[in-house]
This record gives sequence, C-alpha cells and structure tokens, in this order.
Amino acid sequence: MKLTSIKLCNFRSFYGKTPEITLAAGNVCNTTMVYGSNGAGKTSFLNAFTWVLYEKFSAAFASTEQLVNKRAIAESQPGEPVECSVEIGWEHEGIRYRAKRGCRVYKNQSDIIEAGKTQLRMWLGGEDGQWKIPNQLPEEIITQILPASLHQYFFFDGERIEEIVRSDNKAEIAEAIRTFLGVEVIELSIRHLKDAKKSLETEFKHIGDAETKQLLTQKEKQEIEIETINQRQTEINQELEYQQTFKKEVSNKLRELSAVKELQERKQSLDSQRDSLREDLKKTRQSLKKAISARGYTVLLSETTNKFREIFTDLKQSGELTAGISREFINDLLNTGRCICGADLREGTHTHFHVKNLMRKAGSSTVEETAIRMSAQVDEIDKQAVAFWEEADREQNRIKQLKDNLSQVESELDSIQEQLRKDPNEEISNLQKRLDEIEAKSDELNREQGANQQEFSHLKTTIDALIKQISKQKQNEEKQSLAQRRINATQDAIDRLSEVKNRQENQFRLQLEQRVQEIFSDISFTPYIPKISEKYELSLVENTTGIESPVAASTGENQILSLSFIASIIDKVRDWSERRKMIMLPESSTFPIVMDSPFGSLDANSRRHIARTIPKLANQLVVLVTKTQWRVEVEEEIADKIGKEYVLVYYSSKPNCEQDFIELGRERYALVRQSLNGFEYTEIVEVERN
Repeated sequence: MKLTSIKLCNFRSFYGKTPEITLAAGNVCNTTMVYGSNGAGKTSFLNAFTWVLYEKFSAAFASTEQLVNKRAIAESQPGEPVECSVEIGWEHEGIRYRAKRGCRVYKNQSDIIEAGKTQLRMWLGGEDGQWKIPNQLPEEIITQILPASLHQYFFFDGERIEEIVRSDNKAEIAEAIRTFLGVEVIELSIRHLKDAKKSLETEFKHIGDAETKQLLTQKEKQEIEIETINQRQTEINQELEYQQTFKKEVSNKLRELSAVKELQERKQSLDSQRDSLREDLKKTRQSLKKAISARGYTVLLSETTNKFREIFTDLKQSGELTAGISREFINDLLNTGRCICGADLREGTHTHFHVKNLMRKAGSSTVEETAIRMSAQVDEIDKQAVAFWEEADREQNRIKQLKDNLSQVESELDSIQEQLRKDPNEEISNLQKRLDEIEAKSDELNREQGANQQEFSHLKTTIDALIKQISKQKQNEEKQSLAQRRINATQDAIDRLSEVKNRQENQFRLQLEQRVQEIFSDISFTPYIPKISEKYELSLVENTTGIESPVAASTGENQILSLSFIASIIDKVRDWSERRKMIMLPESSTFPIVMDSPFGSLDANSRRHIARTIPKLANQLVVLVTKTQWRVEVEEEIADKIGKEYVLVYYSSKPNCEQDFIELGRERYALVRQSLNGFEYTEIVEVERN
C-alpha cells in the first residue's frame, strides 16, 4: 500500500476544499513532513486517513461527532447541506485506488445541526486512465489490503504511542497477531469440526448400544463441566487484572505520601525482587523436572549395566569375543572351496581339514560387534547417570538458594507492611489495609484458579478415558463403525489443528520478541531487554545481576519500546502480505507509516536515534511535527529523506494573537496568523525549496 495523495473538504479545522496534497513515495526520499503548531490540525490530518479507510479515530481525537468545519456550518443557510469529506489515493499491487468518505450536516431554522450518515465510495484506476467502480464493497477491498485490526500500527499518535505497552491493550495486540497468522481460519475450522463432531456423536448415540450411550452421556456431562470451568477461569483472569490495576493505583497513592515515600519505594523494589525470584524458582523447578524426565532413568540401570559387564566378561573368557579371524569368514572359505592363498579347500583334502579346525578357535563377528556396540551404549548410560546427579544437585542447590533469598525478601516485605499498618497516620494505615485486602482477594482468586486447573486436568483425563472406552466398544453395526471412525478422524483433525495453532502463535511471538529486542537495542542506550509475554504484554527487564527483573520504564523508554514493537509488526505485515499473494509484485510488501508528534517526550540522544530509524521502518513515511520537535538532531537525520513538505497555517480568531513562523531552508513560513473573519481555520501550504 503506497499512499499517493490526500484531499480534505471542511474536515475539522480545514475550511473549504484543500488542494490535493501529493505524498512522497520514492525509494530514497520516501518521507513527507507536515509542520504545524499545537491545535493547528496535525491530529485531524492523521485521523483523516483512518476516517476514510476505517471510520476510526485515535484516542486524542476529541469530539468525534463534530467533524464538519464550524465556519462552513456558520456560513451556510438553513436547509443548505454542508459537505465534509476526505479523499485519499494509493497504489497497491500495480492497481490505483481512490477512496472518499463524506458526510453532510444541515442547519434547521432553530440553528440546530442535523447530521446525515457517512458514505464511503471507491474507484479503481484502469490501464486506459479511466476510473471505474469496483465490484467488491470498498470495506472488503480495504480489509484485504490492510485489516482494521492492524491500522493503529501504521497510523498513530506519537505522543500517546506508549499506550501500546499498557496491559489493557493486549487484547487488541493479540487480535492483530491473529490476523497475521491466519489463526481465525484455523479457529473457524476447529469450531466447524467440533460442531461436526457433536452431530456425529448425536448420530452415534442413536445407533449405539446402551453402554455406548451411557458413556457418551457421561462424556457430555464432563465437557459441560469443563466449559463452566473455562468460563470461570476467564472471569478470574479478568478479576485478577482488575485487582492488579487497583493495587497499582493504591500503591501509587501510598508512594505519593511524603511520609512513607522512601519506605514505599523500597517495598516496590522488594515486590519486583519477589516476583523475579518466584519466576526463577518456577523455572528452576521446571529445569529439574526436565532433567529427571530426560535422564532420571539412568540412575535406575546400575544393576543392569553391571549385569551386562559380567556377561561381556564371560563371553571374552569363553572365547566368543576372541579377536582375529571370525567363524563367518572361515565358513565362507569352506563354502567356496578355495583359500585366499589359492589352495584347494574341497572336503576330504588335507587343507580342508586344517582350515575347518580353525572354527573351534575363531569367534563370532556378529556377537563381537553387538557386544562392542552395547558396551559403548552402557558406558554412555553410566556417564549420563553421573551427569544427571551433578545437574540435579546443581538445580537443588539453586532452588535452596532461591528459597532462602525469597524468604529474606518476603520477611522484609512483611516488616514494611506491618510498619505501614501500624503507622499513626490514618491515611497511610488505611491504604496499607486496602492493599492487604487486595492481596488477600488476589490470593483467593489464584487458589481458586489453581483448583480449577486441577479439576480441569482431572476432567480432561476422565474424558480421554471415556473416549478410549467408547472407541473400544464393540461395533455391532456397520453404520456404527463408520460413525466411530468419523468421530475419531474429526477429533484427530481438531487436535492437529490446535497443535498447529499453538505452535504457530508461540513461534511468531518469539520471532516478534527477537525483532523488538534488535530494534530497541539500536535506538536506546539503556541495557534493558524488551519482553513479550504469552498474553502479548510488553515490558522491559534488566539482567545486570544474572537474574531478570522488571524495569520501571520512563515515558521516553516506553515510547521507544512501543516504536520498536510497531517496527516489528510492520516487518511481519510485509511477510504476511507476501504470503497472501499468488503473484509477487514489487510493491506487494509496501506499507506506509503516518505518525503524529513522535518526538515529544524524548531527550536529544533518543530523538536523534528515532529520527535516524523511522525512515527505515516503512517504505513510506508521513511525519507531523511542531516547530519545537523539528530540532537540529531531527532535521539532520531526516533532511535527506524528505520528498515533500507542507505547513499547516493556523488562523487564530483570538484578538491580537501572537504570530509564529518556521524557518525551512532559506524561506520563512507562517505557522500562526491572525484571522480576519472571526473564525479559526487551517490552510495547507506546500514548502518549495530551491
């Protein structure tokens, strides 16, 4: 998707019809810069794109119901329609597109504004230069090019970009991920297969014998219980997230109280250490379980390996493993009747007699090779047993050390909490008591969640056993046998598709995390490491002590983290786009970024790194900035990438407003001017450089 132009008409602060704005899309000069003061319409310009394509707006876009320019409404006559529209052009896979979304408002005799519905129209450019209406709905075409669930990663407000790392956005991120991977198709297939399986089991129930029907009834009952548990687990997860948010708010209030600020900061640090130690303890226990599962059996084979060595020694002593000429070799000579020296070995000859006598002294090559091979395997088993004990001792020692450290941290936490509970300041003690209540509620929910998980495992085991019993039931009719085979095949397909889905999601998450880490490392000077949890929660950790611990990231670090995530998403969208195409065209993996104020909360060094990186993130870039954001380091890094530049000139209705300008090249362009007609509005002026 390569944006080519945009044209606005009475859209928010943009009065009347603006000239068609051409957007840079070259291979080198792929950046369009738009300069404007705060309030001049940069956010409106950004949302013009998302309104046309998806009828969606960014979080900072206030009063979404008021799209039509106020001056245009004020100047209209009662009953006269006032049109508001945005039209954009783009190219994709060699096809030219134009889309226009518009709406109308009317002013009645009482000056009350009545709004009509928005309408979206689209045209495709033909080879003859003519534009035609497509057969598909415009929304379907746009979704096929760039789905709505992904648009926030290509059109975003840089000042609020850090909101991507918030935990309450993980559902949107997960939904976007599902779009990449085609997971919806897999899940739809699984749902259809489950429905088909239920139909087959209903059919099987009618034709099966009494015992089979009883087993199926039991299985249905267990499945209903599992569904109930799953619903409750979802509710618990939501409640735990709410409690965590509530806990964070209460902790922040407590930390803001100067009397206990230092104590609360220490408590927060200990909380992070406790969570990190608990996670490390969990991982270490898993490592020990893995070692026991993989090599634990070797310590139980000592008697068997000793018995083998006794047998091996007996074979040597009995001559079965005598090194030299083997029985098989001598037998081959006697069968051919000719020695390797050429002597005659026919039966009855003197030479035949002597060669045959060698059979008593020769060993079996087959026995010898097998014994030697098994001896090497037995030695390896003994080595693995030693290695297992070493690893088990190492993991046990680490578990003990982690438990000791955790106990120490928890003891100090208890001490701090007790101080806060008994603090003479009633506000402090009440906040701590509220935190205790939240912790107690969270513990209760976690215990219920654990019990539900155990019950789920038990029910799943029971269902698996019932399935095996049902499968083993005597099939007394050919139709019953066919139904059972269909049920088994359907379940097998469900299991395989579920495994594919899980593996695909996990692999993608790890690849995405690796790419985020690479980009974050290029931009940020901090040693922090980005992490993406299984729930697609973004976070930063540090590993300076050898143990990963969470980082309380600043706004600037969260902005860099979010930008790194967006860049990684764009890489994956390119891959996803290419996989969808039957014919690869050069621009099939081309996608734009339109970003508003991406440099707001960053220091000079980070601004330089961001400015150097963002033109590389996408094939096309549209950046909206204020004069203060367009500083030396930003201009130096982006200047040679700029293909087009525009200034948003804001006409203020404020009496005697202070005018403002921006220097671009050797020219001076107005940013703020005095309005001469009493209305505020914005014009778009193209920058012309020599």
